[in-house]
Amino acid sequence: MPDLSRIINGKKFMWDGVVYESKEKAQEVMEKYQKDNFQVELIEEEKQFLLYSRRVVTKIVLEGQPPPA
Repeated sequence: MPDLSRIINGKKFMWDGVVYESKEKAQEVMEKYQKDNFQVELIEEEKQFLLYSRRVVTKIVLEGQPPPA
């Protein structure tokens, strides 16, 4: 079983949980992730293809009332 997460270039990526039998299928899914603003890495291990992705936080939304000043 592949690692659930990997550090790639100093950044943590999570496995999408699917083992792709072909590089073409993995690249197809990879493109969909990239369109949804994910960073994606394609890893080949023992003739199987794995996708690891991460999403960069670009916006933080705070809910509730601010504390009294």
